[in-house]
Formats: sequence, C-alpha cells, structure tokens
Amino acid sequence: MTGANKISLAECKTRALPVALWPAADGGAWIEACQARARLKPGGRAGHLRPATRDHYAERYACFLGFLRRHGLLQSEGAPAANVTPDKVDAYLADLKDRVASTTMHDSIATLRFVAQIIAPGGDFRWLSEIEKELALVKRPRSKFDRVVLAEVLIRAGLTLMHEAELSQTMTTLGRACQFRNGLMIALLGFCPIRRKNFSALEIGRSFVKIRSKWWIVLSASDTKEKRADERAVHEMLAPFIDRYLSHYRSVLARSDNKLSALWLSANDGTPITANHVTDLINAATLSTVGVPVSPHLFRTAVASTAAIYGGKNPHLGSALLHHADPNLINEHYNRASSLTAAENFQQIVRQYERKSY
Repeated sequence: MTGANKISLAECKTRALPVALWPAADGGAWIEACQARARLKPGGRAGHLRPATRDHYAERYACFLGFLRRHGLLQSEGAPAANVTPDKVDAYLADLKDRVASTTMHDSIATLRFVAQIIAPGGDFRWLSEIEKELALVKRPRSKFDRVVLAEVLIRAGLTLMHEAELSQTMTTLGRACQFRNGLMIALLGFCPIRRKNFSALEIGRSFVKIRSKWWIVLSASDTKEKRADERAVHEMLAPFIDRYLSHYRSVLARSDNKLSALWLSANDGTPITANHVTDLINAATLSTVGVPVSPHLFRTAVASTAAIYGGKNPHLGSALLHHADPNLINEHYNRASSLTAAENFQQIVRQYERKSY
C-alpha cells in the first residue's frame, strides 16, 4: 500500500477501546500503575510519566484491544495483559501492515510491550521485545526534506496573514480574527520554536508575559520536556501584532468577556485551543501560504536549519533555540542545512553557466 493510502494515527485512535471498556484486570492494573507519588507512597509504575505520555501509551494499547474486539479475539477474563499473546500480536501486525506506516507499526508494538510490562510486571515479554527490535530495523521514517522551509519564510508568511486580515474588506469579523490568530501563531513559532504542548498552552500573565514593552515566553522546569526552565524574549517586531491580537481579535474569538487566560482561543466556542487543533490550524495556514503543510514540530527543523545556515559562527545557536542540552541532537534530528546549502550553491553554479551560454 502506498504512503498516500496509509491511514493516520487519528484514524487509528477512533478504532481504539476506551479504558472503561478494557478487560477489568487490564483497566484496574493500568489505573493503579498511573497513581502519582504522594508523600511517602512511591506511586504506580507509570506514575512518574507525564500525563500526555501515559495517554499515548494507553491509546496505543487501546488500539490493540479494539482490534481484538472487532475480530472476536478479546478475552475479557483473566490476568492483566492476558490478551498479549504471540498469536494475537501476529494477527494485529498483519492488520497494521496494510494500514499504517512502518514507524507507526514499530511504535504500536513498543508501546504495547511497555503497557504489558507495566500492568503485568511478572510476565515474560521477551518475545515481544524481539518483534519490536525487528520492526525497528525495517522502519523508514517519512522524509522531512520536502517540507523543510526556512524560518524567515515562515515568519514572512505569518506577517502576511496578519496584514491581509487587517486590510480585508470582504472577510467577516470572525474570519479576520481567525486569520490574524493563525498568522500570529506562525510568526511567533518561527521566532520561538517551543514544543507544541507548551505553545498551545501559553497563558497570558503566566507563561506569556509583558515586561515593560517586551513580551516574554516563560516556562518553568515543570512545564518543559527537558525539566529545565525556558525563558525567551519575543522579537520586538511582533509586539504590535501581539498587542493588536490581545486588544481586539482575541475578544472576537472569545465572543464574551470570559476570564480565560489562554492565549489561543477557538473560533467555535471561545475555549482554549488543544494541541491537536493548533497542529491542524498551522498545517492548513502554512499549506495555503508557503505551499506545504509545516507542522509545529517542523518549525523546529526550520529554525535549526536556518541557524546553521546563517549562524555558522555560533555552532550551538540551534541547540539553544530548541532548548536541547545535547547539541548533537540538532545534527541527528533537525539540521538539513548542509543539503539546503549544497542545493543553493548548485543552483548558483547552474545560473552562472546559463548566463555564460547566452
């Protein structure tokens, strides 16, 4: 099956079995494992994980159980993880093979093994680890190269969207507010490529604050993936756009004088936008402006590549912008600067050759 016909992870989740419908032993063991540490109590085996991480593991395990139920293979009685058997996992893999990408297959089995070991710590899942290792060898992540856009292009696209919203004579008031918000999202993320979860959860007066005339993003250690505080000033170019959004367009989106402190509000009901909705909005807005959908995570690739191209004298600039403790992560996961620079150099050579030919 071609990549175009693969289903998305969101579609997989719609086929999942909610925790409330899990076999009693599985559900009870998982809820117990997720108990947080309290005073002298150590907490559950998954209690140390972030809520978003636990949700991710639970969703993938729920997809496995949902598959079993649809095919009449789900065993409702028995010990925790009683359904995690070689024959059922083989059937699950056969179903996934034609529906999802190789990276999703690997992640599905990796999380299945993790949850099984959490809810049945005495079980022997070495056979499942071997399957996971085999899938890791053949997984092929989707290339980012055709979606790499330099940060300056993204920032310009965001500014353009805001200018168009301000000048439009045909858009509705709500439509202008939506476009202005989307443009500000793109421009702000282009300057400050924080993680999607933190970006979507920005709060006025707490993590998004104004000190004198300058806006700051202020994330505590408990807010960040790296467990390190992250404070960064927003480029002064965006200050008037932020002020305009807060003084006018945000209240249009809120549709009432609510007391919510969330920076980003939904046009549907004025409530805070979820992380997934932020991704959808930014994907759609970048597709319409720069020609390719650039997800919030790909903004980090864009910034790392831009830093490498224009900030060569400051080799750790990309690491600092992405808040990485290990600068090698930039080269391993994000930096496409070498290829982009080589392509540009080649184009210059071609243009010079064409000029000499005429």
